[in-house]
Amino acid sequence: MTVPVKRAVALLCAPLLAVGLASCTTAVSTAGFKGEDHEVAQTISNLQADVTAGDQQKICANDLSSALVARLNLAPGGCKQAIKGQLAEVDNFTVTVQSVLVSAAGARRTASAHVKSVYAGKTRPGTLSLVKEAGKWKISGVG
Repeated sequence: MTVPVKRAVALLCAPLLAVGLASCTTAVSTAGFKGEDHEVAQTISNLQADVTAGDQQKICANDLSSALVARLNLAPGGCKQAIKGQLAEVDNFTVTVQSVLVSAAGARRTASAHVKSVYAGKTRPGTLSLVKEAGKWKISGVG
């Protein structure tokens, strides 16, 4: 794998997990969201559960967009190995979905979720991008 591809994989994986998609003790709360906003928050909660379980297969198959999985598949061992390497770096995170913004109806539905995570005692804001694929919301990137 070339250096730019390794760098791209690191840039894609590390922020996904560092934004707070893993938690050893706290689940993502979806109670304050309704409709599609709830579906987006639930996607983040599902990802967090799969990360906590260390289930790279579910993360790649169920939680990440096909475009993101394709980029991660450029790494040696593909998406599962890239995620496994990042999971080894995860400490104890707590995540709060602060707000969700779903795009207007259209051919390609997108959403962004503003999240706050706590890592090593520090609060870190972040934004997750999501896309609706085959009727399900999936994580497409970190902003």
